[in-house]
Formats: sequence, structure tokens, C-alpha cells
Amino acid sequence: MLDVCCGTGLMDAELLKLVYSVVGTDASAAMLTRARARVGPQAQFLLATLPDLPVDETFDAAISTFDGLNYLTPEVFQASVKVISEHLRVGAWLCFDLHTDAMMDFTLKNAQISGEEEGHFFSIRSEVDPEQRTCSTWIAVTTTESGSHFTEHHRQHFHSDAFVREVLNSAGFTEIRIVEEYTDTPANADTLRATWISRKTQIGVTA
Repeated sequence: MLDVCCGTGLMDAELLKLVYSVVGTDASAAMLTRARARVGPQAQFLLATLPDLPVDETFDAAISTFDGLNYLTPEVFQASVKVISEHLRVGAWLCFDLHTDAMMDFTLKNAQISGEEEGHFFSIRSEVDPEQRTCSTWIAVTTTESGSHFTEHHRQHFHSDAFVREVLNSAGFTEIRIVEEYTDTPANADTLRATWISRKTQIGVTA
């Protein structure tokens, strides 16, 4: 199993329980340090920024979970799916999650969200460009008791269904399902995060 954008190894720990052999890649050295501490030597973790994928193995399946591919521009997304496909055998599976048009609409209508939970005050501000299908989000969290404060800035993309299908087909994936986030329920117009499940049935047709 290849885990792309594996983060701190949460999914890899679960895969190992199912007796999968796991290789995880991520662009954050800090994340990989936590992944190695969590999982130990049972899995291999590699520092890599998509579309670079420094692996030699051929895998039975690949996954990318919890927003990993939402950060990729359309060009990098296409190149990344192509290189992932090159490391999958024919008949292998690719599973990943993406934001939907419903998520883009929701974010447009909820550009500012704030609240308090378990002693932490949070503020989330988003700027969506529907034409470019991008979203910049600023997250600020303050601990009420200590006053400690941190902020994050994220820039993500809303890849259209038609574009994702085209990318998958060109990389050799022709069996495709889209479901509600990690369920068996088919996605619909109200789905905020969709899980794409695809099977590689042929060698990619792109150069």
C-alpha cells in the first residue's frame, strides 16, 4: 500500500493492523518524524513533494486522505495522478478525498466562522475565487486560559468532477466510484467531501 501525503501516520497505523505492507510519503519532515514515532519500523516513510515520488516498488493500492490532494494545483494534481499510476499494477486501486462544488458554495456562504470549544477560541476566515476554483483560508486559535495563540494559512483547490475524471481516465483508471466521505453512500449534490475510488484497468494513455 502506498500512502501519499501520509502526514503523521494515523492511516498507516490502521493499515498495518490489517497486515498491509505500507510505504508513506509526505512533504513535511516534521510530520514524518511523528509518523515514524507512531508506527515504528514496520512501515517505510519517505520525504517527497508531489509530483516527485521516489519509490521503486509497484503497489496493489494507493491512498491519499484528509485533504492531501486539495492543496495541489490542477497541473500538479494531473502530474501526481500520472506518477502514482506508474507505480500501481494493472488492477490496483487508488482512493482519495477531494472537496466538492457543494463545499465551494458552503465556504462562499460561510466566509467567517468563529466560536469557542474546550477552552479554545477559534476563527476561520476564507476567501474563495469561484472562477479560479481556489480558496485561501486563515485559521487563528487562542487558548482562553493561557492566552497562547497560533495561526495557519491554507490555499486549496476545488477540482471539478469532469477534470478529475479526465485525469483518472488518462492515467489508466476507468472504473470510478464517488461516495460520501469514506462511506458506501453515493455522493450527491450536497456532498461536501467526496471520496473517489478508482481502479487501474490499463496503462495510462498520456505521455
